[in-house]
Amino acid sequence: MNDRLIKIAVYLLRFGLAAVFIYASVEKIQDPAGFAAAIDNYRMLPYPLIALMAAVLPWLEFACGVALLLGRWQAGAALLMIIMNGVFIIAIATAMARGLDISCGCFTTSAAGARVGAQKLLEDVGLLLGALFLYTNHTKTG
Repeated sequence: MNDRLIKIAVYLLRFGLAAVFIYASVEKIQDPAGFAAAIDNYRMLPYPLIALMAAVLPWLEFACGVALLLGRWQAGAALLMIIMNGVFIIAIATAMARGLDISCGCFTTSAAGARVGAQKLLEDVGLLLGALFLYTNHTKTG
């Protein structure tokens, strides 16, 4: 891929990932108790960690999105997005393996939100790959 195409891809990924992560954070920031319930549905963590995750994770998503939007700390934001999506992939895959029929908690705290499943798994893999591309090419902007 030539440098011009990489610059365009980095630019588009910066804004695309920023939009997704900021959008994903808003309702969870507004409803940490609802987000804690969505995390608890995965049955992976003890409640003190659930409360901590519900309080911290949406703000981390928001901060990473804003960092990409502003073009600051791109490598750090992309790395954190890689880690977060890796965790999301593991959570969704284990929920699927255990046959849990739960809302993923991705963009809403509502129990009526999108269910865990192959589509959500593939979406998170796509986001992880986008963040990985951005991380490895973050210096190719300007």
